[in-house]
Amino acid sequence: MAKQELLSHIQILSNLKQKKYSPVYFLMGDEPYYIDVISDYIQDNLLDAGEKEFDQTIVYGKDVEIQSVINAAKRYPMMAQYQVLIVKEAQLIKAWDDLIYYLQNPLKSTILVFCYKYGAPDKRKKWFQELGKIGVVYESSKLRDYEVPGWISNYCKSKNVGIDDKASAMLSEFLGTDLSKLVNELEKLILTKSADSSRITPELIEKNIGISKDFNVFELQAALINKDVLKANRIIRYFAENKKANPMVLVLSQLFKFFSDLMIYHYLSDKNPASVASELKVNPYFVKDYQKAAQVFGAWKTMNIISYIRETDARYKGIGDTGTDEGDLMKELVFKMLH
Repeated sequence: MAKQELLSHIQILSNLKQKKYSPVYFLMGDEPYYIDVISDYIQDNLLDAGEKEFDQTIVYGKDVEIQSVINAAKRYPMMAQYQVLIVKEAQLIKAWDDLIYYLQNPLKSTILVFCYKYGAPDKRKKWFQELGKIGVVYESSKLRDYEVPGWISNYCKSKNVGIDDKASAMLSEFLGTDLSKLVNELEKLILTKSADSSRITPELIEKNIGISKDFNVFELQAALINKDVLKANRIIRYFAENKKANPMVLVLSQLFKFFSDLMIYHYLSDKNPASVASELKVNPYFVKDYQKAAQVFGAWKTMNIISYIRETDARYKGIGDTGTDEGDLMKELVFKMLH
């Protein structure tokens, strides 16, 4: 049998909704969110409540051996057309080579689901090659930092809700690439927005999640670009007073990325906004920040700023510094950047 084409999570869910089932689903990867989305759909929808009692089994990798899974998969359903067997935490199972014999002749009345999180098995193994011939193999990869704002916008669109670019950037910077956290917070925002509003705004985020719309690293970047000394110092004072919400390591990381990208921007031959967004892997909305920053900070100054950020990071970590307060370190950094 020919190797199946790898399907997206959307295609897999579409097939499931059309009752086009595979005998085996192997869901793996570093991003657990989509693994949960697919396995939860199978768990919740393939059998009705009465059938689940007899024909749905959920086991955990830490509690079972692969042979026990195989024996369970060979059982015939009692009440339903299919037996559903879901193996969670499958990454903890050993001796995967034993699975090859079942994969060569899977029971058509069993839907066997493996949830293999935070990685992938050795894809060169013969059992994995057999898996690709008869089952659905799905790999869920972590998003890159620059992909998160776009993902947030698309998720909101799927819920028929708009989101401001600044709001998307705030969530991305605060929550990172953890899709489960992002979904939880987005659902909270969708529920708490007023009935007459169709958008998620920075104000809504500040009210419900606690991320300040005025005192965050993006506003600090804007203050630096505008040479607004007073605003920049107000923001870093706020950071110093709210360290848990604004860890210095994350602030420095974001500043380093922005000015590193600015250095690249200086030497781009094509400064068309679309080309810049593609080259820097940023939302097109933020290209204007690089355009303006390039006018304020020349290439030489940008290189010096990158050096200042590195020096501040080293001092913050105790290298060549006797314990200067975080707030004072940031004040010194901002002074150097603006003068």
